[in-house]
Amino acid sequence: MAYRTVTEFVDDLDGGEAHETVTFGLDGVHYRIDLSEANATRLRQELALFIRHGRRAESTRRSPSATGASAGEAARNRQIRSWAQAAGLPINYRGRIPAEITAMFRARHD
Repeated sequence: MAYRTVTEFVDDLDGGEAHETVTFGLDGVHYRIDLSEANATRLRQELALFIRHGRRAESTRRSPSATGASAGEAARNRQIRSWAQAAGLPINYRGRIPAEITAMFRARHD
């Protein structure tokens, strides 16, 4: 017996056939809605007045590099990990270095 799976793209407003997913935001919350061409046009027309008088907000996304350690911190972290391993202290190869180990390293090297 053969099976066929059919995926329907359904308009979230009226249950008809959707043609696109529209993304929009309000009050810091982002939404996605699947709409037919007519409903997508209607949404854009309803928001047009507000968009004309508004201004684009800058992205609130942070780049991955913004959350990582700087080059200097990365080198220092490698030194701490190497020292901790040589001293027989429990330390992972990745992730945050425990404050106690960092304090012990600084007490001996700073």
